[in-house]
Amino acid sequence: MGSKAEAIVKPWCPFCGMDIGRPTEGIQRKMREFPLGVCECGAVYVSDTTGHNLGAAMVECLVSACNEQWDLAWELIPEDDYLTGTIEDYDEVTHQVVPKRNLDGRAVRGVLYFVRLHKEMADLVKRFEHKAAPLSAGKTAGDEARPVVAPVKESPRDPKRGRKRADKLTVEELAQSGDIDGLVDLYGDDRKVLRYLQRLLYEPEAGMRYRIAWVLGQVCGRVAVREPGPVADLLHRLFEACSDSAASSWGMVESIGAIIAARPDIYGAFTRHLFNFMGDPGTREAVLWGLGEIAASRPDLIRNTPFYALFPVLNHANPVFRGLTLRLLGRIKAKEAGFQILGLQHDATPITIYEQGQPIEITVAELSAQATRFIHEEEPNGK
Repeated sequence: MGSKAEAIVKPWCPFCGMDIGRPTEGIQRKMREFPLGVCECGAVYVSDTTGHNLGAAMVECLVSACNEQWDLAWELIPEDDYLTGTIEDYDEVTHQVVPKRNLDGRAVRGVLYFVRLHKEMADLVKRFEHKAAPLSAGKTAGDEARPVVAPVKESPRDPKRGRKRADKLTVEELAQSGDIDGLVDLYGDDRKVLRYLQRLLYEPEAGMRYRIAWVLGQVCGRVAVREPGPVADLLHRLFEACSDSAASSWGMVESIGAIIAARPDIYGAFTRHLFNFMGDPGTREAVLWGLGEIAASRPDLIRNTPFYALFPVLNHANPVFRGLTLRLLGRIKAKEAGFQILGLQHDATPITIYEQGQPIEITVAELSAQATRFIHEEEPNGK
């Protein structure tokens, strides 16, 4: 029996970790030499079936990512403006990755080449596409509730600096103090930081789990600026841990929500998978919290899911469930649930929810008022 590393698998995006579709020639070829595809996270990829034309594949992939704007493509700088990735041992015939590089006596040498523009460049390309005015510095039409903060561009590291080694105690101290900068800096020296943070989630005290989950999300958001692959791998591990009935899922669902919320432009496609854990009473609160975190920066991701299935939770016996659902529906401006939300305006039950890892004491009625205000804040004359 072959090892797991030799197993034939579906190709995946090296940035967000999602399975990708088969690259195609497209209806209009546009002088393309390679079949092309687009991942849900926005990454563009091309297939080089021989593995010997990566230079041409790279150029075609970058130009395609720039919507055929050749002048713009030549101006972009790797890492500063876009990230690249490859998946080797790709078989274009079966749309599979074959680590053994041989399938039924046929050599497999294909390579998938990926380019993913940073958000600023992707927005600029969209402006070109729609022939709109240059990007403005103000708020865009898609901004909702909590605005999306542009990822911090990490400063180049001094090659002569001494490398640090991560250990559980150091990571725990940095996490408990909320030192995101320190954790990101330590990750630059030792990639084990993310695993140590994941282990800290096994904490019986709920407040500490929310704290660590939020910190993990913030660190992953910074790491993903240049290395989205390791964060995608972490997301897969978290989902696997949540699905394992023999393992504890403490903090796992919360962390998934925090990571997606930190970089919804990359990992937003994972949002719909959180709904799989709504049926488990042990993870329902974490799902509602995580969806609320995502809704704060990208309400459209929630609206693209069957969110209406959450309306009955407004009548749940658990007041925390009611409160977190109000928080979520308010952030996505769910007018569809307006009457149900208004019906909780006299529910004075006190609850504790967590914002940016810190506990907030609030009542269900106050959350109902906030949700109502969010829903109606942009309507003319408050109607």
